[in-house]
Amino acid sequence: MGADQNHDWRASIASALEWWRDAGVDCELDEVPRDWLARAPIAAPVTPAIAAAAVPALPDTLDAFVAWRIGEAAPEGRWPGRPMAPQGSAASGLMVVVDMPDREDEAAGALLSGAAGRLFDRMLAAIGRDRQSIHLASVAVKRPPAGRLADDVAQDLAALLRHHLALARPKRILALGNAASRAIAGLDVASARGNLHAVNHDGGTSDVVASFHPRFLLERPAAKADAWKDLRLLIGGFE
Repeated sequence: MGADQNHDWRASIASALEWWRDAGVDCELDEVPRDWLARAPIAAPVTPAIAAAAVPALPDTLDAFVAWRIGEAAPEGRWPGRPMAPQGSAASGLMVVVDMPDREDEAAGALLSGAAGRLFDRMLAAIGRDRQSIHLASVAVKRPPAGRLADDVAQDLAALLRHHLALARPKRILALGNAASRAIAGLDVASARGNLHAVNHDGGTSDVVASFHPRFLLERPAAKADAWKDLRLLIGGFE
């Protein structure tokens, strides 16, 4: 009969107020008359506060950096779990980057140790490589407790990864998964795929190919055809 007797008017009002706030209305009532056409006063420039402590210089050799990276001074130093150091040969010229260790990697003592790792080994074999002829690293050397990298943490770790690239000086980089692609190329895999991206660092320039993480390929086997295209792009013209 008539209006819905069970309608929640408080929820409707809250929803309307939220809509107005999203539209830019930041107050519901102003008791003082205001000249809305008057120019707002120009704020004085704010001098950035000086950092309380300088960031320590990062090690300038690859061996020293890797040792620091898996130590307690690194951002993940206080996270639970065992850190996974980069593996393989930096002299190979080919660096592969994933997001983080998988759950089973700690017990195995190596990155990509489970089913995703077995698929990864087959991917390497398809381009004439193995784990000894690549340099394998991760954005985070430990798996975060939540299983994902928060945005602020990811930015800090991306800066460390770029220092790693400057020391390793790979000719080509294969970024597997969104976190690795964002850290290196600044793009998600969907946007970065299909092209070589030149990334400048202190040691020179590296060409980056973004592709799907083997975990994703296990869940969506149909994407393996696209991953094969990415691998062919990776090795094209690579001497």
